[in-house]
Amino acid sequence: MKEFFYAIQDLFVNVLFAPFDALRALELDSWFAANFMSWFFTIIGSVAFVYWMLQLKKFNDNNEEDKSISSHSYL
Repeated sequence: MKEFFYAIQDLFVNVLFAPFDALRALELDSWFAANFMSWFFTIIGSVAFVYWMLQLKKFNDNNEEDKSISSHSYL
């Protein structure tokens, strides 16, 4: 049973976390290269946010949204 848990440890430490160890070693040489994926996902999120806001503005300018008060009378 102990070998089973050592196999799980070996899988995670030597196989699945190997890319993170490589990024940790790369950070000593170049911070920007080590954080490339973070920058990449930040740019994708920013572009998606701007696109979403432009779509919302387009629908708001066309007055397509039903703004009548029907769910709560106090609103």
